[in-house]
Amino acid sequence: MEETKKSTGLYWILFILSVIAFFWLYTIIGGVCILTLPFICTFFGKALDII
Repeated sequence: MEETKKSTGLYWILFILSVIAFFWLYTIIGGVCILTLPFICTFFGKALDII
């Protein structure tokens, strides 16, 4: 069976933006930065084509 190659560039960009949002929220609010962890894990998994 042939596998088509998926473009993961958008997911890498969203992953990097999520990490930036994590550190930005950490410096401003502190404990609320945990709310970005689901986005970080999801976009990282999609960028590596695990999910």
